[in-house]
Amino acid sequence: MTRRIDHLVIAVHDLDKAAALYQRLGFHVGSRNRHPWGTENRIVQLRSSFIELITVGEGAEIAPHGPNTFSFGAFVRDYLKRREGLAMLVLDSADAKADAALFSKEGIGAFEPFFFERRGRRPDGAPVHVAFTLAFARDEGAAGAGFFVCEQHFPENFWNAEFQRHDNKAIDIASVALVSTKPERHEDFLTAFTGVDPARPADHDLSFRLAQGHVDVLNPDDACVVYGSIELDLDQPCFVAFSIRVEDIVRQARWLEAAEVPYQDIGSRLIVPASAAFGVAIAFEAT
Repeated sequence: MTRRIDHLVIAVHDLDKAAALYQRLGFHVGSRNRHPWGTENRIVQLRSSFIELITVGEGAEIAPHGPNTFSFGAFVRDYLKRREGLAMLVLDSADAKADAALFSKEGIGAFEPFFFERRGRRPDGAPVHVAFTLAFARDEGAAGAGFFVCEQHFPENFWNAEFQRHDNKAIDIASVALVSTKPERHEDFLTAFTGVDPARPADHDLSFRLAQGHVDVLNPDDACVVYGSIELDLDQPCFVAFSIRVEDIVRQARWLEAAEVPYQDIGSRLIVPASAAFGVAIAFEAT
């Protein structure tokens, strides 16, 4: 079964300021949660995917990476030392332990699966139990971009239609863009990670079509054509943009104008530049 985009991890220094921007963009943003390892997040939940705004909590004691362990907290901390932005791409998993074994076999990550749980809340404030197992992978050619898959053990406690009601009528994540001066270097890794062979559309170097959405690899020049102003990590490949499907693109343009959020019309998309969105360009596109 083809994987889908489960969520995107957006690393920011000020979690509440980032949440306020996403509210201005028309999203419903969840309350603050704290992970056992010290990061804190706020979530924008869509129909089958979500955006995770994340930061390092005050006084956090972050565990280091180990020989066969991937430290989520250390990755976010180190990412924020360089920049803010789209730090990690997460796909769904039906069996994270099996995926960890697969990634090890494919040579893209010999990491132990990572299980964690926390208390969540329903829209009415009632507590619920949520738990996840993660399986990490690593693209040696893109050390500044994180990759893992996520298995949800109590999806009925996590997904909730009330959290998915957004003023901008957002539906789901449509795509994510990785920029590299040598896109071909990432083909083998992303084929193994996504489980699909790439396409080569005219305006992208590589595109991996998933069950829901797609992962694109672009060179810097093409990325600027597609997304306008982007923020690059000049030392290594990085994620620079993602797109969201909305029910009515004209309505979304009016919403952004009323909220005084800067954007560009590029092709059929509305692009909020990275300079206005904590280091990542955000595109809105029609269904």
